[in-house]
Amino acid sequence: MYHCRVKISAHLGMWLCAAFGLVCLGFAYNGFSSLTTLTDEVERDLSLGYAWFWTFLFGVALAFGILSWMIKEGRIGSSDLP
Repeated sequence: MYHCRVKISAHLGMWLCAAFGLVCLGFAYNGFSSLTTLTDEVERDLSLGYAWFWTFLFGVALAFGILSWMIKEGRIGSSDLP
């Protein structure tokens, strides 16, 4: 039983976060834009919660994308310690 470790570079992680963030932003836009067509108050609240959840996931992807970019640029995790 060998356990292979998958190593994702900071560059690939940055682009994966960007792709995931765009998907999340699309779902959030879909949720917010559907609010104008809904007349039932319960459905409006559910759609609003759905949209805010995907907006939160976009924020998480953005944060990790920025961290990956900073690692890629050498601003975080530099091994030039004395």
